[in-house]
Amino acid sequence: MAEMGSKGVTAGKIASNVQKKLTRAQEKVLQKLGKADETKDEQFEQCVQNFNKQLTEGTRLQKDLRTYLASVKAMHEASKKLNECLQEMYEPDWPGRDEANKIAENNDLLWLDYHQKLVDQALLTMDTYLGQFPDIKSRIAKRGRKLVDYDSARHHYESLQTAKKKDEAKIAKAEEELIKAQKVFEEMNVDLQEELPSLWNSRVGFYVNTFQSIAGLEENFHKEMSKLNQNLNDVLVSLEKQHGSNTFTVKAQPSDNAPAKGNKSPSPPPDGSPAATPEIRVNHEPEPPSSATAGASLPKSPSQPAEASEVAGGTQPAAGAQEPGETAASEAASSSLPAVVVETFSATVNGTVEGGSGAGRLDLPPGFMFKVQAQHDYVATDTDELQLKAGDVVLVIPFQNPEEQDEGWLMGVKESDWNQHKELEKCRGVFPENFTERVQ
Repeated sequence: MAEMGSKGVTAGKIASNVQKKLTRAQEKVLQKLGKADETKDEQFEQCVQNFNKQLTEGTRLQKDLRTYLASVKAMHEASKKLNECLQEMYEPDWPGRDEANKIAENNDLLWLDYHQKLVDQALLTMDTYLGQFPDIKSRIAKRGRKLVDYDSARHHYESLQTAKKKDEAKIAKAEEELIKAQKVFEEMNVDLQEELPSLWNSRVGFYVNTFQSIAGLEENFHKEMSKLNQNLNDVLVSLEKQHGSNTFTVKAQPSDNAPAKGNKSPSPPPDGSPAATPEIRVNHEPEPPSSATAGASLPKSPSQPAEASEVAGGTQPAAGAQEPGETAASEAASSSLPAVVVETFSATVNGTVEGGSGAGRLDLPPGFMFKVQAQHDYVATDTDELQLKAGDVVLVIPFQNPEEQDEGWLMGVKESDWNQHKELEKCRGVFPENFTERVQ
């Protein structure tokens, strides 16, 4: 007992607390059973409901604000790594290197400043706002206990007064305890009645200030970040202008030049290139066939530029390949055709290809028609496409099934691959015609 007394706790104090708990428990049971009336204050109960709602909303706002700050920090780290990657790739002799590094440093400082200001002007204010709720919540709970004590003392006093055998001493003591309990309860009740409505109304100003701070900080952050991004864009544009024609090559994007398989349509090459506008040549007078073009029939594909005039004399089949009746019919038809030379697919007779300029030549692929040279880089986006670099020479061959040819696409094999492997199945592929120019 001496040890308990040294800590400020006595047996009498413990017994008193235990007795209070028992009395309160009994009073609550009687009130729930309807055997004892309960003092109620509807206005105060409404204030408590508002308090609980305000606490719930504030706790949720604090949680979401912390999540937002975590996202800002994560975005800062991602942005920092992205800029570090650019700095590592930016070679020392490239123009604008110092400017790019300075922009990266300012970017990092801007993120740090934004995060710190959010903490100072939003999160700390939020923590201060919620810091008052635990004490008030504790006082509300204590006020509830004192109300039970008051009701219990009131019921005890009333029971002594209505007893058949009255004990004045007990009545006086019960009255004294009732007055004491009422005073303690009313003091706490009055304070909370004033604080709770004021706290409830303060939420409007707090929400306004918090979200105004966040919105203002975010607006300023994006303005400054926009300036940095514009500066970085200017540096990269300057780099592109000085080195874009040789060191860097703009690749064709899959979304532009690689439509869904089965419906290919080539992407237009850069404006002003020779392949951008196919030239249509018209012969007003037929030219006599030369030895180089006699019997050469160029397969026509929907994607091939109209350059048939170059082989104006090569549209007739090889000698002896037509019957007399067919020759007469073709001559009659040619007299009624316009001057524009129309190309026709070469025919295969007895297993040999007629009309192909590569027929019978072992150094060219079977069915070779003509050569083209890539004017621009082309990045293949499918396994059946050729990867081209500007300057590559491609040997054009016909499609095995002409119905598979899409408009604007040719079938061929790069000359370097053919000379090295001589395997058509491995090397051939399709490519956009408007990325190339015919050379032979």
